[in-house]
Order: sequence, then structure tokens, then C-alpha cells
Amino acid sequence: MIVTPKKITGLDLTFTAPPSKSYTHRALIAAALAKGKSTLFRPLESEDTRLTAGALRSLGIVIEEQNRKLVVIGCDGRPPDRRPATLELDNSGTSLRLLTTLALLCHHPVVLTGSARMQERPIGPLADALPAIGGSVEFLRELGYPPIRVSGKLIGGPVVIDGAVSSQFISSILMAAPYAECGVEAVLPASPASASYLDITLDVMGAFGADIRRTGYERFVVSPSERYTGRRYTIEGDYSSASYFFAIAAACRGKVRVTNLVQDSVQGDRRFLDALEEMGCSITYAKGFITVERTGDLRGITFDMSTSPDTVQTLSVVAAMATTPTTITGIGHLKFKESDRINGTADKLRSLGCGVDVGEDSLTILPAPLHGGTIDPENDHRTAMSFAVLGLAVGEVTITNAECVSKSFPGFWDKLSEAIG
Repeated sequence: MIVTPKKITGLDLTFTAPPSKSYTHRALIAAALAKGKSTLFRPLESEDTRLTAGALRSLGIVIEEQNRKLVVIGCDGRPPDRRPATLELDNSGTSLRLLTTLALLCHHPVVLTGSARMQERPIGPLADALPAIGGSVEFLRELGYPPIRVSGKLIGGPVVIDGAVSSQFISSILMAAPYAECGVEAVLPASPASASYLDITLDVMGAFGADIRRTGYERFVVSPSERYTGRRYTIEGDYSSASYFFAIAAACRGKVRVTNLVQDSVQGDRRFLDALEEMGCSITYAKGFITVERTGDLRGITFDMSTSPDTVQTLSVVAAMATTPTTITGIGHLKFKESDRINGTADKLRSLGCGVDVGEDSLTILPAPLHGGTIDPENDHRTAMSFAVLGLAVGEVTITNAECVSKSFPGFWDKLSEAIG
């Protein structure tokens, strides 16, 4: 699929944010482990969330799709399929990492594997941590990377885990921890990458009844006495996906309203709005929607996005439209996403005329006259959507392999077409 967004300006649009991918993954897992039936309302239907649901089904969990909701029959921490399993998780890092510790509840070996790119994404820190709580991990190809074979059982106890590459390693242990035989005490030796995603994990765990005590992002204690209970749960809207709509207002000098967002959400990508405000946009919070409007020039800023990783590319393309340079910091771990989002973003912006300096943990966007071109997102959904925004501002920017957005936002192109024409 090839898309060339047409240039627009002076727009006034309204969008609805799709459901959160991060919340959908975690709610599926909590519901699958819970005692009793759960109904998940407005789950995100995307490639990645289907992979998580499919993997849980492979372990014997019953998940039924019913008119924009999922009914999940929980296993009370005992996945019913007792045969060795292989979970094919394509390029969904969230699915593979979150399910790795859960595999210890299966009482038989579980192989977790994925695409060629997935096999380049590290899982070593999680694998190194699991033996402390009863697990064993065998690397089937390259040390530190999938595919892996997980065996053993979830005994629990103290565990030290390095979250510098991804907080998902910590989330993996925490989500399964209520079913450890003696509880889990997870200790982090340093601040985790993308710490806000741990807040999402804890939010979902608490909603399903888990008992978690924490000391900042340094120590988490999960009791085995309070496990998940089935419930009715509504997935909130996704700030990562909404960022593209907000960015359209900023890049194209217009006004955009977005509905279906929880304004006090723990989602770290909510901070994208703070960045836009610093750049000169006005942000209005009203009951039921958030509005971003740009009327003047955008100014460059320096902004730490360590807790907002999925909107780094979105901010980068907006920064290309500013009058002065922007430096985005706290992003070294983006090398390990669906693509190398640091160097990849820099190369693509340069191809359209923008100047970019790449640091070890930063990007500096140096605005310059922009022109059209062709962007291959390299199968990275966020690259495709971010450069679609820039295409609307610049014109003549062609996105190839545009269908890759279905990983997180299958309706993205349709929503743009409906709103813009």
C-alpha cells in the first residue's frame, strides 16, 4: 500500500482516539490469569493485540470476540493446556516480553519466537532475572535474543532486574507475580526505560485486584494473597495514537480536537501535549475532549522524552516545522524498537531536507526548507504515521508499505481520509 497525503493548512478537525494498545495487552493477560470471567470493553483490535490474544488461546485460555468487546474466561493462574507450546509473536515485543514470565505458570516448556527483527531485540535482562524466581531460559539462536525456550515454575522471591533497555522486562515479572508460590520482590538497580509503562502495568494489576507495594521505581513487592479477579473493564483511549492528530494541528497550523482520552491518565505519552505547548501551541482541556491549536510560529525546545518514547518520532516531525532547533533527550533505548528509531528518523528527515544531529541519547532537529520525497517506514508503524503528518504539512511525501500501521492503529488511513478528504 502506497499513500501520498495531500498538503493541508488552516484545518479544524475532530478525531476519536483509538483504544490503548498498552492497556489492551495488559488487560488481556490479567483477565486470562484471573479467577472467573472478564469482559473487556473497547479493546484495541490490532496486529499486536491479536498476537497476545492468540498466544493466550494457544495456552488454553478461552477468549471470545463479541461486538467490540472480549469475553475472557480466566484460568486462575493455571493455563489449561499442559502440552509444550510455541508462541509465534511476529514483531510484537510487548507480547513476547509480557508472556515470557507467564510461561512459567504452564508447567511445561514454552518457546517464544518472532520475526527477524524480533530476533534482534534484546531479552537478555529478563532471561537473566528469571532463574532467581524459579525459571530457566534457553536461547535457541543467539545469546540474549529470541527465540527462547522457557521452563521451570514461578516460585517467587527476591529478584534484581535491569530495566535500562525496556521496562517491559519488569512488567513481565510483575504481571505474573501474584501467582508465584511465595510472592515476588522486584528490585531495580537503576531507573528503568519508559517508566510510565510500569504505571500502566500497575494500574491494570490493581484494577484486577492484585496487591502491589512500591518504593518509587526502585522496589516492587507483589503478594500472592491477592490475585486477579475477573471483572468488567473498559480500555481507555491511546495517547500515542492521538499524538498524530495533535501533531497535525501543530504541523499544519490549525485546530484539532480529540475525544476518548482520560485526561489524568498515567500514560507517559500524555506529555506530548506539554511539548506542543512549549513550542507555542495552545492546549485546551474540556469535558470529553482535548484541543490543540496553532496560530503562530513554532519555536524549538529541549525536551526529555524518556517517559514518552512512542511520541518521539511525532515530536521530531513537528520540530522540523519549527523556526529554531529542538533537542529531544532520554531516547537511547529507541534503537531497540520495531526499527532503530533514532538513526532511522534522522535519515528520513534528512531525505526531506531537514538537518539532524544524532547523539548517544538524543536527537537535535535543525529546521531547514523541506521538500517531498519517498519514505519507507521499514515496517515500523510509528514511522509511517509520523511521516504522514509531515506529508500533510509539506506535500508530496509518499509513504510506502503504509499498511504497517495495522500493528497498532489499523484505521489510521481511513480516519485521515474521512477527516481531510
